[in-house]
Amino acid sequence: MSIKPIDGVNTLTFDLFGTVLDLAGSLTPHIEEFLAQRESPIDAAGFWAQWRLRQRVEQYQDTILMLGHSGYLTACKYAFLYTLRANNIAFTREEADEFMRVWQQLSPFEDAVNGLNRLKGHYRLVGLSNGEPWYLDHLANNRIKFDFDAVISVEEAGAFKPHPGVYRKAAQILNAEVGELMMVASHSFDIMGARACGYRAAYVNRYGLPMEETPHQPDIVTVDFGQLADYLIDGIAPTLPDTLPYKEE
Repeated sequence: MSIKPIDGVNTLTFDLFGTVLDLAGSLTPHIEEFLAQRESPIDAAGFWAQWRLRQRVEQYQDTILMLGHSGYLTACKYAFLYTLRANNIAFTREEADEFMRVWQQLSPFEDAVNGLNRLKGHYRLVGLSNGEPWYLDHLANNRIKFDFDAVISVEEAGAFKPHPGVYRKAAQILNAEVGELMMVASHSFDIMGARACGYRAAYVNRYGLPMEETPHQPDIVTVDFGQLADYLIDGIAPTLPDTLPYKEE
């Protein structure tokens, strides 16, 4: 089956952390080593799930309190410290600081790199991420190794996604109407935030999770960047597994 790609979209804005970059695959081996050294009974996967959830809380609190944007790596660190304490794992500040350096070593999903290279030349490709500008430049140049047309940090808006100021500021920087932009993300909150601001959206549901309970649903759902490129370049509708959760009809 072929369908026509979405009219009017000329720019794709990509979430990086968890969409292009494989956080769990990159960090879990280091977490496992860290926990083993402290003889903690919690496994690395369980610790990462708690850490990731707490990171979101830190980011939402940062935005809601409006005391000044602390930055992505700071939110990650605060969440790491909280998760250590929640699991009664002893640590020193120096050990935590040293461990946080693993965030410099994140690796991308193979399908994301392949998909970005296929999409190059068909759309303007932009990173739109929660990271600090210097950190995003490092990841794009040295870890993803892809030449985005632009990389925009949420620091331009002074808040974490899904604050509407992030998406509106990105449109302003790109000198684009919001309807020309499509947010590509593997996180439903990012899809919801972008759609609420007038973006189109592609939900790369690589984790098999449902969307938010919101009228701001994605225009297209895929399981990876291969299906995304198939759709946006060739108009081939994605075939989704029956195991994916769907919104009620």
